[in-house]
Parts: sequence; C-alpha cells; structure tokens
Amino acid sequence: MFFAFIPPTYRMAKLKYNGGGDWYADRTALPNLIAYCNANLKTNFYAEESIVEVGSKEIFNYPFVYMTGHGNVVFNDQEIKNLRQYLTGGGFLHIDDNYGLDKFIRPQMKKVFPELSFVELPANHAIYNQKFKFPGGLPKIHEHDNKRPQGFALIYKGRVVCYYTFECDLGNGWEDFGTYPEDTQETRTKALKMGANLVQYALTQ
Repeated sequence: MFFAFIPPTYRMAKLKYNGGGDWYADRTALPNLIAYCNANLKTNFYAEESIVEVGSKEIFNYPFVYMTGHGNVVFNDQEIKNLRQYLTGGGFLHIDDNYGLDKFIRPQMKKVFPELSFVELPANHAIYNQKFKFPGGLPKIHEHDNKRPQGFALIYKGRVVCYYTFECDLGNGWEDFGTYPEDTQETRTKALKMGANLVQYALTQ
C-alpha cells in the first residue's frame, strides 16, 4: 500500500524582540510542543520552530506565536503596528512569563492595544476545555513566589488574540524531561496538555 507524504501545513514560531530580554529562553520547548500536538491533535506542524521578529511581515505566516523570557521588552512604533495588525487579522500570541517578564510586557502590550486590558479567564473558559480538560483552570508548573497561576487574555471583538500565562512557567514544562530536576513526568504531561489546548483553541476559535 502506498502512503503519500503530506507536507507540513503549519509552522509555529518563537517571537524575537528587542530590549535585551532573553527571548530565546526555553530552547527545547516549542519542538516538544509541536511533536505533542502532531501526535495528539493530529496537527501537521513542521517539526522545528521558526524564529520571527515582532516587526517582520513573516509573522503573518504563523497561526501560533510563542513569546517568553525573564527580562526587558521594547516594541518600537513599527513593531507595535505590525503586531496589532497580525493579532487583529487572525493571529494568536501566547506570552509565557518565565519569571520577571510581567513588568516589562504589560506596558508594551498596552501600546499594541491601548483600548484593551488583560482579563483573567475563568476556569470554565473554552481554552481550558479543549481536548484536555482543566476544571481548575491554568495548571501550576513551576513554583516561584507561592502565588497561584493565572491565565490572562486580551479579547478583541470577542476573540482572544493574546493569552498570557503568569506564575505558571508553562514553557518550562514543555522542555526536555530532566531540564529542571524538580519537574516530574506528571507535571510535564500536564504542561504539554495545556499547551495543546492553547494550540487547538488558537486554530479553531
């Protein structure tokens, strides 16, 4: 029997930004999430992540863009315009605070959407009820300040255009097992399931 090779349909990208923050953190996260989604959601993502700059027109090629880091973030005027155009035109940005990003990313996203504020999504939101169910909402992956994990969203004309994970470190849970000695396989699986929910939601909302 002959099986035709089906070329990858989508690519997933990590956002490269200016300001000095470590945009390149969580090096193994996206390839692992891609493999998990392809296996469990039957998506057809290219196996390797892409890198895309905030102001690049290439960003429009990616239905799901991931952003992480610990430090400073600066968007210039052209990048602000480009990111807004991407997100209002059907794109989806997942911002994952890798501990320390919060005070930098909030003012930058306010420049992108001056009219919007981050709102915390309730545990019954569709994002937590895709293929995998999270009745308690966003799972806790890494401990920093003994605070509960929170999932915030920017909602533009009824659509979640940006989902922001805080006090969670979701991307750390996607990394190769053993990257963080304290992480269990159970925690890692939980993180990958939540990541798959984000991807499924982004592609179908």
